[in-house]
Amino acid sequence: MPFEEFDRSKLLLKPLEERVHDIDYSVMKPAVADNGYRHPKIDILADRIRKAKEKGADVTMMLGGHVIRSGVAPSMIALMEAGYITHFAMNGAAAIHDFELAMIGATTESVAKYISEGQFGLWKETGYYNDAINEGVKLGLGFGESLGKYIEEHDFPYKSTSLLAAGYRNQVPVTVHVGIGCDIVHEFPNAIGASIGEATYRDFLIYTRCIENLENGVFMDFGSAVIGPEVYLKALSMSRNVAHQEGRRIAHFTTAVLDLLPLEDCDIHEAPPKSDPRYYFRPWKTIMARTVADGGESYYIQGVHQDTVPALAWNLLKDQI
Repeated sequence: MPFEEFDRSKLLLKPLEERVHDIDYSVMKPAVADNGYRHPKIDILADRIRKAKEKGADVTMMLGGHVIRSGVAPSMIALMEAGYITHFAMNGAAAIHDFELAMIGATTESVAKYISEGQFGLWKETGYYNDAINEGVKLGLGFGESLGKYIEEHDFPYKSTSLLAAGYRNQVPVTVHVGIGCDIVHEFPNAIGASIGEATYRDFLIYTRCIENLENGVFMDFGSAVIGPEVYLKALSMSRNVAHQEGRRIAHFTTAVLDLLPLEDCDIHEAPPKSDPRYYFRPWKTIMARTVADGGESYYIQGVHQDTVPALAWNLLKDQI
């Protein structure tokens, strides 16, 4: 006999207008503006991105949910449209924040408040996110493109600052990498596991195809401590497997991690010992040490995303405004 399953038809979905939002549209930053933030490694990173663009190499930016919550999507869209970043990748939280901001100009709820009420994540309009995935899969689209298409075609009022919609408009891949059960949208009755899995796996293959072009390129991870390094690691292994068979190498590229952990005084080129709790901070050992050991270079920048992302955009785009 199969085990009993939770009956989602019993759930009470409340309208989003009843939710108290922690973040609204006022958080949104200008696309290209000098915010006064300076860091020598930002200069180096911008230089590597320029060189990658000249060589037609991949420049990937992986991001976690807090990046979207910081209101810096306009800067990322500007970098996309200028051709400096050729692929964006995000976790499920980032995609949900982008979707909600585009739809209602607000996002983020108090976990402490709503988990006590049994209402955390259960807001009716957020479920349109699942409709987008279910519809997109039928068209053969991946996760990110399905969401971007839905935002664009349903004319969400704040779609101009949606990274997902910008990717759809500009035909630049914005891939979404999720673990089923990790995101609020998986609570909904219209969440179809097969659609979620198929859509995010398509995005993984799109992501891996981009990583095939990482030689002379740049990979950046902004605040994604688990999904970012883990998806990158598997995609790079697959890409190197094929390159090795073809007599090519994917070894000479730049990686950068931009996060809050104080690591700037550490030798990030060597993974810490297992006795050091920071060994389990995957971006260090995976992105900045192991995967560049054959000829690449890596950098760590400690900072908040509302500083670092606009500073990178300003460095690359200031001469164009």
